[in-house]
Amino acid sequence: MSSPVVIRVSHRYSTPAERVFDAWLTPNQAARFLFRTRTGNVMRCEITPEVGGGFTVTDRRPAADGDESVFDVVHMGKYLEIDRPRRIVFDFSVLTFGSDDPTRVTVDVIPLGPQASELVLTHEMGSSELARMNEESSRKGWTNMLFLLERELFPRRVGVQL
Repeated sequence: MSSPVVIRVSHRYSTPAERVFDAWLTPNQAARFLFRTRTGNVMRCEITPEVGGGFTVTDRRPAADGDESVFDVVHMGKYLEIDRPRRIVFDFSVLTFGSDDPTRVTVDVIPLGPQASELVLTHEMGSSELARMNEESSRKGWTNMLFLLERELFPRRVGVQL
C-alpha cells in the first residue's frame, strides 16, 4: 500500500485569528474565496456552521478557455469540529470530479498577536491513484484560496507595494 497524500499550505494574515476563522463560516465572505477559480463564478454558497452541519459551494466554470459552455463544480463538506477561533475540521467531497469518498481537511488558525495570525490548512487526500493525480492541482487550489482570503480580508491592500 502506498503512503497517503497529505497537502499542507499556510498563509500569514495581519488580522486577528477570529476574523480569519469567521470568514470560513460566513456565507457572503466565504463565497468570495472558497473554491473560486480565475474563470469560475460561485453560484451557491450555503453554510450551516455547526458540528454535524456543513457547506455546499457551487462554482460555475467554462468547459475550456474561450468556450461558452459551462459546468458546475459542487464542493461539499461536513463539519466534524468547530473550535472558534482555532480549528475547523471537515470531511470534504467534490461531487463533479473523482470519487464519492470524502477526504479530511483541517484548518488551524494560530494567533500570532493581537493583529496577526497564521492559517495552516492540511488536506488528507488518501492513498488512491486519484489522490496522487490531483495532488498538485489541489495544492494550487488551496494556495489560491488562501491568497483570495487575503483579498477578502484586505480588499484595498492587494497589489500595493510598500
